[in-house]
Amino acid sequence: MAEPREIPELTTELIDMSRDYLRQETIEPAKALGKHAGLGFGGAFLFSLGALAFVFGLYALLRMVLPQTDWYEVLARFLTFVGALIVAGLVGWRISRVSDQG
Repeated sequence: MAEPREIPELTTELIDMSRDYLRQETIEPAKALGKHAGLGFGGAFLFSLGALAFVFGLYALLRMVLPQTDWYEVLARFLTFVGALIVAGLVGWRISRVSDQG
């Protein structure tokens, strides 16, 4: 059993051990998680830019291919919208399929 004069030493040692354990088990993994989250947000931003470029490219292609009238421009916009929906649906379907597999 501890002597009464050893209690402050044991308390200081317990506090130091608790602080080191807390740092090891929470702060260090949180830093690593922050790095992975930053890479994830960066990747999502780049994919968003790619999707935007795809939509603008599809619209420009349809405007070049279709005749130059007002109704065909509306058709080009509609087909661009449908193409974007199809691509978004495929991406969502693929993501849900991968997450279902574990």
